[in-house]
Amino acid sequence: MTDQNDLQKLRERIDAIDARLVELLNERASIVVSVGESKREDDTPVYAPHRERQVLNRVMAANKGPLRDRAIEAIWRELMSDSFRLEQGVSIGFLGPSGSFSHLAAVRHFGSSVEFKEFKDIPAVFRDVQVGNCTYGLVPYENSTGGSITDTLDAFGEYDVIVYAEAMISISHCLLSNIPMESIRRVASKPQVFAQCRRWLENNLPDAQRIDVASSAAGVIEAAVSSDMAAIGSLLAGKLHGVNALNVGIEDNPGNITRFLVIGREAAQPTGQDRTSIMFTTSHEPGALVDVLGVFRDAGVNLSHIDKRPSGRENWNYSFFIDADAHQQDQIMMDAIEKARPLCTAFKVLGSYPRAEQVL
Repeated sequence: MTDQNDLQKLRERIDAIDARLVELLNERASIVVSVGESKREDDTPVYAPHRERQVLNRVMAANKGPLRDRAIEAIWRELMSDSFRLEQGVSIGFLGPSGSFSHLAAVRHFGSSVEFKEFKDIPAVFRDVQVGNCTYGLVPYENSTGGSITDTLDAFGEYDVIVYAEAMISISHCLLSNIPMESIRRVASKPQVFAQCRRWLENNLPDAQRIDVASSAAGVIEAAVSSDMAAIGSLLAGKLHGVNALNVGIEDNPGNITRFLVIGREAAQPTGQDRTSIMFTTSHEPGALVDVLGVFRDAGVNLSHIDKRPSGRENWNYSFFIDADAHQQDQIMMDAIEKARPLCTAFKVLGSYPRAEQVL
């Protein structure tokens, strides 16, 4: 057993290491300031996904434990967050209100030192990024349980932005209310959230009315002052808006993950582990879609995602969305795009970006 003398010595060693860490971190920050000055001179983007990936891969490769890689990544993401502030500052748009899962994803991906801007709907995030009011936007793209986020797919057809990065976020839903379970008559959240918690609701609140809201956090705000309502949202939303968590982890699938996309106005550089998102429309002819998909199959390019949405141009005409596991600057991808484009009535590369390698 460690005696008090030994414990004091261990604590003194920790204090000494902490002092060295602070000194080294500030030395790193001083270099970051110089990097920021260089970037401003040649208009280089402050946030560079390929550089972020290099830094994270390097520090995690150097990690010999006992700290987990996830802890190391979280520490370095927060370091990089304050680096953005020191270099120039970036603003991140997300679907609000504060405490939404988009807000949670933005904090996990960009850290807490950047400027956050909340918007009432996903198209508003796209619009402000397009006109330059936000440096980047972070929008939900698909959920492992509920599938694609249709508002995001539709916004790609309306706004001219570039997919710059992606983030995989672990999503845990909580029942939030300031009243006891037996008093709950209504539950508010997004339709996608209800779908992800269907079995739990059927087993625990089968008679409660489900109220659809634009954002899970908006439901939490309503529940904060209601005498008969609960909301399904994040622990962050409950903390920010003063609503108690009655139950945590109520999602039907404990491995529930949402994939978010970072949208901007510049293109990301290749890393060797990239993904390209493409939107296209085909003619109304037999085999037209198969012909396009066949181009990527023949090129040996894996398609990791495919979906469709009404094109908005005419009835029964659809825009298709695919994600291909390669960068558009890779020769194999350049050749596939060149062959696929003439087969489509509309074809748009939404962006190439590093594939997320960790779930945050």
